[in-house]
Amino acid sequence: MTQLIRRVLVRSLDDIVVEKAPVPVPGNDELLVRPTIVGVCGSDTHAAAGHHPFIDLPYHPGHEAVGVVVATGPGAEDFAPGDRVIVEPNLYCGQCPQCRSGRYNICEELKVFGCQTPGALADLFTIPADRVQRVPDGMTDIQAVLVEPLATPVHAVAKAGDLAGRTVAVLGAGPIGLFTLIAARHAGADRIVVTDLRQGKRDRALRLGADAALPADAPDLVSTARAALGGPADVVFDCVAREQSMAQATDLVAKGGHVVVVGVGAAGATPVRLDLVQDREIRIEGTLMYTTEDYRVALSLISSGSFDAAEIVTATYPLEEAAAAFRASLDPEHVKVLVTVDGP
Repeated sequence: MTQLIRRVLVRSLDDIVVEKAPVPVPGNDELLVRPTIVGVCGSDTHAAAGHHPFIDLPYHPGHEAVGVVVATGPGAEDFAPGDRVIVEPNLYCGQCPQCRSGRYNICEELKVFGCQTPGALADLFTIPADRVQRVPDGMTDIQAVLVEPLATPVHAVAKAGDLAGRTVAVLGAGPIGLFTLIAARHAGADRIVVTDLRQGKRDRALRLGADAALPADAPDLVSTARAALGGPADVVFDCVAREQSMAQATDLVAKGGHVVVVGVGAAGATPVRLDLVQDREIRIEGTLMYTTEDYRVALSLISSGSFDAAEIVTATYPLEEAAAAFRASLDPEHVKVLVTVDGP
């Protein structure tokens, strides 16, 4: 094994480099993993631009990862070299009231692997053994790397309650919006409308099962969406989380309906029509990441072949071209950009 590995460091969108770092050594209950594919998330590009409210620059990215166990630390013998694994990146304390109730995704001390700690965009990384799951036999690495980004919408859909026979609007057709569409359909939603500024993403949403896909900036969006749904939406998933999308959500949702905020909002205040929230008894709820159960549902959904991964993955780059992968992720025509790792 070489004495140094490659590791991506992000200082800004214009300063993303591949640096050399010592080979990491797994500690107690940890695994040493060689990643094969790592996804670039919207939170990664937001952080690189200095816009993410919870990720400080500089940082070492990579929280969407599939790889192969290289070595095990003491106490991690349930895994063996050669095991294929996917990362579940939420690092939680296990002691706070949220953790004790099973909601460790909102742990009071939550850190995210690859966001607040060094991540998987490297030749090798270490991670606690309880933060990975084995890749099912027959699942490709490209399918496996989509489990993490799908788990967030699976969790959001679960927060909305029983969707069987209900009408749904999904605002935004980026990776999270498209996965929310897939998860909502899997959960039994009757009719689903998706909105986005880009025609290409609206077309993609239709291919993935949306009943209608509408321009997000249309002046008559709310009335057109209601017509497509046969009335107001029972549930609106805001995967954009900006002032305009929240205004559309509160106008579009039914009285007594549910708005689930899935996108990461900008730091600071966002105006919301509280008069409508109060008068219509609208429930607005945030959603963060996922738990192991959401991961299991995402694994099952991907294993079932219910959607074509090629509709989601639109570009791949080698590790040495990580900066280009980040730039590509900023292109609104792309959905999911992946980085392949061939070393060390």
